[in-house]
Amino acid sequence: MFRTVIAGIALLAILAGGVAGYRLGAGAWPALSAREPVETAYGTDAKGAGPEVARTVLYWKHPDGSADFSAEPKKTPDGRDFVPVYEDQEGDFKESKPQPAAKDKGGSRKLLYYRNPMGLADTSLVPKKDWMGMDYIPVYEGEDDASTVTVSLDKVQRSGVRTALVERRNLVQAVRSPGTAKPDERSLRIVSLRADGFIEKLYVNETGKQVRAGDKLFRLYSPQIVSAQIDYRTSAGADGGSRNESGALQKLRNLDIPASVIEALRKDLNPQMSIDWPAPTAGVVMQKRVIEGQMAKAGEELYRIADLTNIWVIADVAEQDLGLVQMGALAMVSFRAFPGKSFEGRVTFVLHELDMSTRTAKVRIEVHNPDHLIKHEMYADVEIGARTGEAARLAVPASAVIDSGNRQVVIVAKGEGRFQPRPVKLGMRADDHIEILDGVTEGEEVVTAANFLIDAESNLKAALQAFTQPAAAEAKP
Repeated sequence: MFRTVIAGIALLAILAGGVAGYRLGAGAWPALSAREPVETAYGTDAKGAGPEVARTVLYWKHPDGSADFSAEPKKTPDGRDFVPVYEDQEGDFKESKPQPAAKDKGGSRKLLYYRNPMGLADTSLVPKKDWMGMDYIPVYEGEDDASTVTVSLDKVQRSGVRTALVERRNLVQAVRSPGTAKPDERSLRIVSLRADGFIEKLYVNETGKQVRAGDKLFRLYSPQIVSAQIDYRTSAGADGGSRNESGALQKLRNLDIPASVIEALRKDLNPQMSIDWPAPTAGVVMQKRVIEGQMAKAGEELYRIADLTNIWVIADVAEQDLGLVQMGALAMVSFRAFPGKSFEGRVTFVLHELDMSTRTAKVRIEVHNPDHLIKHEMYADVEIGARTGEAARLAVPASAVIDSGNRQVVIVAKGEGRFQPRPVKLGMRADDHIEILDGVTEGEEVVTAANFLIDAESNLKAALQAFTQPAAAEAKP
């Protein structure tokens, strides 16, 4: 009887506990064991039943446990889901748990990601190894990225690495072209007669002779000029009075009789049978087409005289460089006859058409030639300074640019043997400097010598690929 009472009390206690644990309207019984895990929206709750607690997923790990991680949910090639790893999870994952917010030993820098130890374009948010078993290198905030290469200081010295500052400077883009010396066309004069005559004597009897204005060239006898003098005498009157002098005087001027002859007629009405013909201008006799004793017809060229104090150099400028040439631009002209000597000139004219066969334009440069050193038809080397007087531009030495044709790169020296290949956008090119439109800032140092050695050391091809793909460090869980 006693045992029966005890059993009944125990049964009532169990029923009372079960009823108390039943939730009205829930339609279900609670878990029998508080240690049994419960499936939640965040996965299996390892701590058992209770209120669902939101946990942060740090990353997703390969289900086989291999060193393959992802910042977002993904699948393996065979269709299996990656396993989520939470921040409060213990066990084997703890060693490989990514630490994007970790601090370095000093506690002042933020860990960004891990980069490939060989400098390849591969980064990771978690610690991992490459195919050779080498650990990936952590990169902290403010530290170099995967494209930075470290070279020992001893190797830098032995390689002859030299650097230069990125700075602003005035760039002068020189245009080089061949040229030919020509006489100044504005100084050319032809000596000819307006009446038939005979050359009695030649005072200037050689080509190339230097003459001054008024020097005697030849002695001329012309019946028509003598007749014009007699007409002037008749119009002026035997006593020297002026009756119809203006018409006869104009006739003498029309025949281009020298002014000295007309003045002599006003003083002495006796005509001059032979006239010493003066040089109309100073210069050099370029051509002589007269012989002593010949008959010279009206309009026939006897001498051609040019002043060589100023000379023209006609440069053949290529079509692609024509836009750089400005009126008044300074030009330096050199001749093979005078090695080491340059003549300064100015651009005074650009011909309005191109030579169809050579695709060049004629550019006229005026050069002062007081000593007559420059001879016409001399070949010249012309250097025209283009785009002068413009504002300073951000530039680097031309030797600092590695140009592959499709992409231009400079090697930035970051100190302590660290170098970073950096793509740049080029602008105006000068003789020894190139304008940089984008890629570097003023005050940085770029490598100007042995940059190709550093290029090979850093596996530039892989580094450039990293610039064209989104950095893995930017992806956030």
